[in-house]
Amino acid sequence: MTDHDRPATGQAYPPVTVVVATRDRPGLLERAVGAVLDQDYPGPVECLVVYDHTEIRPLDLPVPANRSLRYVNNTHSRGLPGGRNTGAEEASHDLLAFCDDDDRWLPAKLRRQVELLLTRPDAAAASCGIRLEGPGIAKERRLDAAEVTLPDFVEDRIMEVHSSTILLPRATWDAVGPVDEELPGGYGEDYEWLLRIAAHGPVVIVPEVLVVVDWHGGSFFFGRWATIVEATRYLIDKHPELAGSRTGMARLHGQIAFALAAGRRRREAVRELGRVIRLNPREKRVLVTVPVVLGLLSGERVLRLAQRTGRGV
Repeated sequence: MTDHDRPATGQAYPPVTVVVATRDRPGLLERAVGAVLDQDYPGPVECLVVYDHTEIRPLDLPVPANRSLRYVNNTHSRGLPGGRNTGAEEASHDLLAFCDDDDRWLPAKLRRQVELLLTRPDAAAASCGIRLEGPGIAKERRLDAAEVTLPDFVEDRIMEVHSSTILLPRATWDAVGPVDEELPGGYGEDYEWLLRIAAHGPVVIVPEVLVVVDWHGGSFFFGRWATIVEATRYLIDKHPELAGSRTGMARLHGQIAFALAAGRRRREAVRELGRVIRLNPREKRVLVTVPVVLGLLSGERVLRLAQRTGRGV
């Protein structure tokens, strides 16, 4: 083994399993898996593709040395939470990474994150910077912080810690539990899981942009406003620590108010807006919800305008 095959700590690069959950998006999947197999990581990499209750269709991709490509069916509930949980159960290795099938990694992603984790045995997981790419947008988002802790996530969702950036040891997975499959509609499952991860230890950050996120201006949850309301209330009930931040609670109740307004439940939306203003009158979702309550704009229109700037609502 050469010096190139060992990180600065002197340890060997450990094997990693990368879970890619997918459903009926073969072109995007091939791009995502190809980027995983082409990592410049010196250690072994297993790419595990989890098909979400659809027929397994093997990809026509070369598999380089020190790489493996496997396919399994989702044996849990339909959707991303079940797919990710199936992948973690089927993984061959004790370092787990996740990549959405419409995103792609840059070549140094795994190497830089593993090197950081090896220097931070106290860390629960690692993340990195992202680049949003899509129609009319090409924007980098990176954190000016070495780590993100539970109080940070309680205060804000911190979108830079994207699901496709997460790398974590099996010990973290076992300690915090799987992705919540009971969350209504699977909405916000990554944020709920990150709250539990950060309660276990800090999420350390590689400052470089190492993941490209497909930002297509649409969302699986467009129009599913009742699901968003139900899921956000579920999240608040499940995580009492969220109540420790007025700013964080205003953000979450602002999401509920916006979804109620977009779903034409305007009287409920006005009551929810009152709660938001009492918690934090500067919460940005007040301004975007009012025109929806008044019927001046649709929720879908506001959401599309926000996503053009690389933000959600």
